[in-house]
Amino acid sequence: MKRICTTLLLICCCILAVAAAPSDLQKKLEQLKGISGIEKLETELYPEKYLLRIEQQIDPKHPEVGTFKQRVVVCHVGFDRPTVVVTEGYGGDYALNPRYQDELSKLFNTNVVFVEYRYFLESTPEPKNWDYLTAENSAYDLHNVVTTFKQIYDKKWISTGISKGGQTTTLYRAYFPDDVDFSVPYVAPLNYGVEDGRHELFLLRVGEAWEREKIHNFQVEILKRRATILPMLTEYCKGKGFEFRVPMDEILDLAVLEYPFAMWQWGTDVNIIPASDSDDKTLFDHLMKISEPSYFAEGQSFISFNVQAARELGYYGYDIEPLRPYLSIQSAKGYLNRVMLPKELVGKVEYRPFLYYKVFDFLKNNDPKMIFIYGEVDPWSATRVPDFPGKKNLQIYIQPRGSHKARISNMPSDMKQKIMDQINAWLDE
Repeated sequence: MKRICTTLLLICCCILAVAAAPSDLQKKLEQLKGISGIEKLETELYPEKYLLRIEQQIDPKHPEVGTFKQRVVVCHVGFDRPTVVVTEGYGGDYALNPRYQDELSKLFNTNVVFVEYRYFLESTPEPKNWDYLTAENSAYDLHNVVTTFKQIYDKKWISTGISKGGQTTTLYRAYFPDDVDFSVPYVAPLNYGVEDGRHELFLLRVGEAWEREKIHNFQVEILKRRATILPMLTEYCKGKGFEFRVPMDEILDLAVLEYPFAMWQWGTDVNIIPASDSDDKTLFDHLMKISEPSYFAEGQSFISFNVQAARELGYYGYDIEPLRPYLSIQSAKGYLNRVMLPKELVGKVEYRPFLYYKVFDFLKNNDPKMIFIYGEVDPWSATRVPDFPGKKNLQIYIQPRGSHKARISNMPSDMKQKIMDQINAWLDE
């Protein structure tokens, strides 16, 4: 009996030893220069998944400035499969979820190398010097990541990202056109000003007239009830711990001005808008659901994006004319700089159009293999990349009545098939 127990114990120890042995992927990751902090993650959709850190130059052109650690998530299918680099524009916590899966990876059975954007969450240099938060530096981050991981994954490479991540996909190609084989940016704007101007005109024409009227009437009704809505907003913000650097009256104005953009961006059905004769709480609750003022609060999570928007990515303004009689402010001009930048940068950030021309000229003068996906009613499509004549590889697809949620999978069947066929053709080349 003792011999049997000993034998069983040895068998169990061998099984545990095999289970704990590093996989081929983990061994390869450990051998990559600049990689540290490798952690195995749970996943329901990939054979293996790891979180790791890659050492990056804070300023790639001046190594003496120092380095920081950037978070990368690797979702592994196989060394013989293509690899998608996800050029996330913000923080990357969601990629840690066991059910995370990039759309291209799902559709084409690829590996994923997901890169958290610099100056977000754990990928933030210390001390935080805003001078090094630039699109060019982010492109160098991605170049280093892709160059490093090509030592493991040597098949086709695809870059992709959504929204600011789609912007990042595009600017990355402009700086390093040959790093990947092709790119699929989703809902990626190309703005040419900190208050570009095209978004406001877009909102005057988007959708049906009755939809725009319904949105406008709701805005007016909220502002007409300022005396009762404002105390509700004040209490709400106090409960949430929101603090602002402008009066609460102006915060109400900004939330109402933001409302149409938010409605159209996410394709929200205007039929959910409460009737104008609804009680105050019903109207207020709807406003908070669509256009909560956390966006304008101090210390919110998008502050690094705001810095880039004010400096080089561009943004949108508000047309106050249709609501002027009901607003407390006389102008919304400069609200991003005045309300949403870090205090130490207020009045010190000047927009530089260089990035717009860098990307524009790259797309105009070349024909990169890129498929741009947009939604028809998404205000960000107002500043989509232009249709350049004579392009074969550079393709733009606009989902009818689509929003910021436009994806290949929810495209009309004919558009989806064209996109799938094109990507498969590029993968087979």
